[in-house]
Amino acid sequence: MSKLRENTGMEVVDENTVPSTKVSLTIPGEPRGKQRPRWQKFGTYTPKETMNYETYIKQLFAIKYPGFMPVESALTANLWAGLTIPKSASKKKQGMMKLGIIKPTRRPDVDNILKAVLDALEKLAYKNDSQICRVVIDKDYSERPRLEITISW
Repeated sequence: MSKLRENTGMEVVDENTVPSTKVSLTIPGEPRGKQRPRWQKFGTYTPKETMNYETYIKQLFAIKYPGFMPVESALTANLWAGLTIPKSASKKKQGMMKLGIIKPTRRPDVDNILKAVLDALEKLAYKNDSQICRVVIDKDYSERPRLEITISW
């Protein structure tokens, strides 16, 4: 492993090339969106499910990119959410879902998925989520539900 990879967390194709300018992460399981904050007598709090999902993303990032220094430049976020194909759908519809002809129009909403990811990776992959200048999000059905994230600069 190169010194560059150890010190910055950037991927290196080989020792004589320029480091890549992206980080990629796959979050196995059904993608989740950030839930709305809840109110009670003594103030607001983030629901436990949201906290757990954000912690899960943070842990996976820290394992894949140990010692990564947060980027300070303008960023692009690419997200692909693969949602479970409903078992209640007909075989014909399931086939169309696998091919991407039928897209998921159910929850979670793409904006809530994005917010959960951006909040989870803040201070790990980048200093502040205000650095995200471009976002591309796709939501499809998948036989293997997951969330694929790429942050590039």
